[in-house]
Amino acid sequence: MTGRHVAVLGGGLAGLAAALECADLGARVTLLERQRRLGGLTWSFERNGVWMDNGQHVYLACCDAYLGFLDRIGAAGDVQPARALDIPVVAAGPTGPVTGRLRRRDLPVPLHLAGSLLRFPHLGLVDRLRLGQALSGLGRLDLDDPSLDRITFGDWLLRHGQSQAAIEWVWDLITVPTVNLPAREASLAVAAMVFKTGILGDRAAVDMGWSRVPLGRLHGERAGAALARAGVTVLTGTRAHTLAAGAEGGYELSLPSGPIRVDQVVVALPHDEAAGLVPAPAAPGRDRWRGLGSSSVMDVHLVFDRKVTSWEVMAGHGHDVQWVFDRTQASGLADLDPTRQYLAVSLSAADHLLGQRPEELVTSTVAVLGRLLPAVSAARLVDSTVTKERRATFRAGPGTAAIRPAAKTAWPGLALAGAWTSTGWPATMEGAVRSGLAAARSLASQTLITPISQEVA
Repeated sequence: MTGRHVAVLGGGLAGLAAALECADLGARVTLLERQRRLGGLTWSFERNGVWMDNGQHVYLACCDAYLGFLDRIGAAGDVQPARALDIPVVAAGPTGPVTGRLRRRDLPVPLHLAGSLLRFPHLGLVDRLRLGQALSGLGRLDLDDPSLDRITFGDWLLRHGQSQAAIEWVWDLITVPTVNLPAREASLAVAAMVFKTGILGDRAAVDMGWSRVPLGRLHGERAGAALARAGVTVLTGTRAHTLAAGAEGGYELSLPSGPIRVDQVVVALPHDEAAGLVPAPAAPGRDRWRGLGSSSVMDVHLVFDRKVTSWEVMAGHGHDVQWVFDRTQASGLADLDPTRQYLAVSLSAADHLLGQRPEELVTSTVAVLGRLLPAVSAARLVDSTVTKERRATFRAGPGTAAIRPAAKTAWPGLALAGAWTSTGWPATMEGAVRSGLAAARSLASQTLITPISQEVA
């Protein structure tokens, strides 16, 4: 790509990965981001001296592209290396909390999870034995089969002997945070990819890691420094109002400061924004992109006057408390007051909670958390806030696979990136990075474009 000028529109993980890959391939790159920061939906804010993330993001050991991205931006040392999966799953019982474990052993797949599933206290024996029936069925699915995208994962599970209790207790434990939809709404195609890759691919694939620093530092600051080292021009607080084919080849972008001409473009914007910017002839299916919809994520941030749990991460049952993360160290609270503890409660597929007032959500979350962690009831809540990402991900229901576009468009030199594109992954950090790499490599494989005819343009 030596000698080419590439514009990357969007500074989320997809755009960051695309910009760095283009630069590494020799291009001169200009990245435009409408926000005053980089990192997209992975950002942080300071509250009373404590750094909080807008949402909790973890990665699995199978996330090769994301781990490579961290290496590229010099952030590999800022994350907790993926550990053998061992997650407490807690429910309120009649005499107190009941704790099970989702744990993997050093045994061949699928036996690596069999022990913890067979001893899982939240399901009856019959339901536990039938889990193997669905795991076996998932292993036989062909992810290239288009019929998988015509039904929900929940319907498929019911057909394979899974009770509603099993779906809620086991399958949604993974589906909700990865697909951002419960099994009853998620496409079988997307859910099957998650389980076949992360659960049934390799015994260590499911091992989990997370950031040890605020996400704004992990992605935004580290990537910004890497872009500077690579010679990428970064324009924050800037967006392209229009995108058009140049009369003499290349592309013209209209910016607030005036028009610029570039040789190639990566559009790494959310799907609804991309649909309004990409010219229709370049992407004949662009009007369908808005049909991908959206699904929200909310986080309840709680600071207690004392330590209430020794677990770094745990899962709860149901939609009131899903996943809980101890962010005391990563947020800087441990340095300010080592006696306090900061827990972030992550609520995926949270559309039903969007209308609830923050103070009501905090109260209900603390009440439920107190039934799972008895020490919460004796602690004093010293600070709290709620963050909402109304359009956190696209809505990966049946039929969405046919809408998600490839990186390459009908116009040479114009590529798409974003976790919503056809990566084969759900809307995750791994999917976003993969899309950015695919877009950059798509441009690298193309010669510089000649002028596009007016009939096409």
